[in-house]
Amino acid sequence: MDRAVRGLAAGALAAMVAGCVVRDPPPAADLFQESLPQTKLPDQWTGAPTLAGPVGEGWLGLFQEPELEKLVAEAMLYNTDLKIAAARVEAAEASARAAGAAIWPQAYVSGRGGGKLSGDSSGIQGIGLFASWELDLWGRVRAVRASGSAQYESAVLDGRYARESIAAMVAKGWFLARQAGAQRAIAAEMLESSLALAGLSRDRFRVGRGDEYEVVQAEASVLGYRDLVLQADIARQNALRSIEILAGRYPSASLDPGIALPVPPPPVPAGLPAEILERRPDVRAAERRVAAAFYNVHAAQAARLPKIALTAGVSTVSSDLFFMKERDNPVWNLGGTILAPIFAGGALKAQVDVRTAEQKAALADYGRIGSRAFSEVEGALSSAFNLDARVQVLASAVSANERAVGFARVRYDVGSGDLRGIQQQMLALHASRTGLLQVQAERLIQRVNLHLALGGGFEPAH
Repeated sequence: MDRAVRGLAAGALAAMVAGCVVRDPPPAADLFQESLPQTKLPDQWTGAPTLAGPVGEGWLGLFQEPELEKLVAEAMLYNTDLKIAAARVEAAEASARAAGAAIWPQAYVSGRGGGKLSGDSSGIQGIGLFASWELDLWGRVRAVRASGSAQYESAVLDGRYARESIAAMVAKGWFLARQAGAQRAIAAEMLESSLALAGLSRDRFRVGRGDEYEVVQAEASVLGYRDLVLQADIARQNALRSIEILAGRYPSASLDPGIALPVPPPPVPAGLPAEILERRPDVRAAERRVAAAFYNVHAAQAARLPKIALTAGVSTVSSDLFFMKERDNPVWNLGGTILAPIFAGGALKAQVDVRTAEQKAALADYGRIGSRAFSEVEGALSSAFNLDARVQVLASAVSANERAVGFARVRYDVGSGDLRGIQQQMLALHASRTGLLQVQAERLIQRVNLHLALGGGFEPAH
């Protein structure tokens, strides 16, 4: 290798060492201020009082529902959405490896067989080994590699959030199925009472103590409760089918989760609002997408600058047709190339503008997801707090309506009241019982929503 080549190589290596450093993207706190400048985070959650301390893991086990935990485990293995998410993670990992490969020297081999010119004689034959190494003076290759890594990390976090979301959907479907089953039991009980009243009205009509209006009214009430039973059946079947689909099963509505709603778990620490930015997988995934867009802008800017590469090769050539001039065989070569863009019709500048716009969109999406996370936590806390109060009110209403139905029956039996009074009280009782059941189920669902919104995992910490 002569002195000029050695000088070129040494100069290129020195330039690479002193070349442009790829800067890190802004931290999450700065991204939040830039994406949501009007949002001022409070020191504590405002939706309801919360316990101090960090957010824990393993929220699914707090409900003490072994069958539910088995269904969630099934969903983690067989849910089709999770399979898609896993495939996307694999693709992102492979893309990251491909993006990072450009940082290393590239080598390839080239061969030529003897093409026939006439008769059986062969032409030129040869084989060569060549290598090139782009000196990443401006950080373009490193930025591309960093972007690929950030996109892979985003896919991993999106996959993690998908797992948490599927677990939450299974749990909520489980509680909704139980609510529908309990709703059916209430409607069936009211139907039985309505049938008894209808029979009583017909008996009173036969002995002349009632009229046909009471009979028709009682029979209409029976039909109304029959419809409520059918509605509850449909709701239960739909909830069961949704669970089976999530678990990768055939939607046959053959599960039997029972009808008893579990007691809500005790309150858990909710952490601080600012911690959401670093804990929730979907928010962290959005931050990684901003980082990838940041690196893409750097790569596009660096693509407008000259590219310098070291090249090396060794080859050997022979021929059966004619005599090759005396020369060293094999032939070695070492050198460098420089490629500087002069005119590309504005394509390189346009590419920078595209990447810059993508970065703005990624930043806005980060703000959107972060804002949604705060809203989901506050909404779940506020709903749970108000639902607790409603449970107490509705439980008292159920007790009062049960007593009122008893009094109405007594008045009807002694002739001081009519059938319509009983039916009205029965409707009030049914409304309060179903209202209480709905609030109790909603309280469980909001508890699941709270765990998902806080970013706590459904699996126990290892």
